[in-house]
Amino acid sequence: MAEFATQLKKAFPGCQSSRAKQIAEHACRKYTGRVGRSSAAKSFDPEALLLAVAAHLRHTETEYDELLMKGYDRREARSEVQEKVEAILEKWSK
Repeated sequence: MAEFATQLKKAFPGCQSSRAKQIAEHACRKYTGRVGRSSAAKSFDPEALLLAVAAHLRHTETEYDELLMKGYDRREARSEVQEKVEAILEKWSK
């Protein structure tokens, strides 16, 4: 988990260390099937890191969960919040 957070910080230097740790803890939680448990994440594949960060941002920085509760399906809800997620990812990439 610590190494996942370290690699996440390297990929997204604008992400605060505390957030990187929070993302790593959530993504790597055992028995969940989350991206951090995948073989790609264990090799710190950039795509796996991106997926973990994007999922975190959807749930913490957008209205994604509220859209799901209003009846949007996941694809629709993701589409609605994608622009905001991408803007934060761009900011964190610098």
